[in-house]
Amino acid sequence: MSAPTRKQIPHLFAGIVALGLAAIILFAAQRALIHLEHATIVSTAPESFALKNQGLAFQRAAAHSPNVLPIYGSSELLRPEAPERGNIFFGTAPTGFQLSPVGTGGANPLIMLQKVGALGSALRGKRLAFSLSPGWFCTAKPYIQGYKGNFSPMAATEMVFGTALDFGLKRDIAARMLQFPETLEQRPFLEFALRRLASGQLLDRVVFCALWPAGKIQTALLELEDHWAALHHIRHQKKPPPRLQKETVDWPQFIAEASKAKPADAGMIQEPLRFERKITRASRDVGFLTGVKASPAWIDLDLLLRCLASVHARPLILSMPLGGDFYDHAGVSRSARDAFYKKLPALVEQYQFPVVEFQEHDEDPPFLIKNQPHLTAKGWAYYDRALDDFFHGRLPRG
Repeated sequence: MSAPTRKQIPHLFAGIVALGLAAIILFAAQRALIHLEHATIVSTAPESFALKNQGLAFQRAAAHSPNVLPIYGSSELLRPEAPERGNIFFGTAPTGFQLSPVGTGGANPLIMLQKVGALGSALRGKRLAFSLSPGWFCTAKPYIQGYKGNFSPMAATEMVFGTALDFGLKRDIAARMLQFPETLEQRPFLEFALRRLASGQLLDRVVFCALWPAGKIQTALLELEDHWAALHHIRHQKKPPPRLQKETVDWPQFIAEASKAKPADAGMIQEPLRFERKITRASRDVGFLTGVKASPAWIDLDLLLRCLASVHARPLILSMPLGGDFYDHAGVSRSARDAFYKKLPALVEQYQFPVVEFQEHDEDPPFLIKNQPHLTAKGWAYYDRALDDFFHGRLPRG
């Protein structure tokens, strides 16, 4: 062995040791941050904030907590500012658990399934709920803006390069994600990986496998960034923990009291729209039924259910009812609306998951805010009872 070679060996060994120490330090720091996220879950679970929706750290902490029920949905999770709203009502864990909302305006099943695929094994055996907006399933128009506004590069990357979903399911999801190219314009690596997945060709699958180590490195970096952002949130924006207080809830009385509340008292509720004329009864049934049949949201919901089955989660699927008074006025009959109420449980029950679509409140105006896909205090009271039934192993009531 030459003298220069002998001199290089100690330097190489020192470099390896330095890298090893750095890896140990990063691993220890990550574990400490995860411990902090779990320790502060009582404060962060009931809150809704951007980092929770876009990152995964707080979602994982909620998934690992036995006394937290995550609920994924859209803007209905944030309105109205009423004590009956789920995250407020369950904030002190009156029946033994807190509700942890994830979602904001425009979040849809294609967004939700990416989070489920990213969380993967953290959801195994975990009870969680999903709130659906029926409007998604009654139109053939794609929800472009809502998808763009809620797209999480971190969740998408972790889902693509994770091991929770099989290749066939990832291929079908990738094909749907590629229909929204605007979200991938600044992410060429993710787009390239999705195209390899969606292709289904053997060569593309081999290429994707070759990309996998780089994808895992990117995932690790995104996770570390997410944990540091979570630390900043906990240090500077975390609210004081609520005082947990268990109590007995008389659900019939609770619902009766909530039903007395006037919608205008429930917070930021817009004035109802004024129609210049009423459309002829049932004149728009054909268009409505065409929308129900052709809506891409059914494809995304089926993919979401496949994801939940793949990770062995225990979900409850909730759907707000259609606003019957609005649709009656708009020329869509109750018999046409029944197509939605039949199709939703038929799909969900294929996976043996419980589903409550509250169809008996279709013509119950106080259940929804006038002309808006948001629950009133009364609507939330029914949601709360169904969530409580589900968490405690009872059959959820509508």
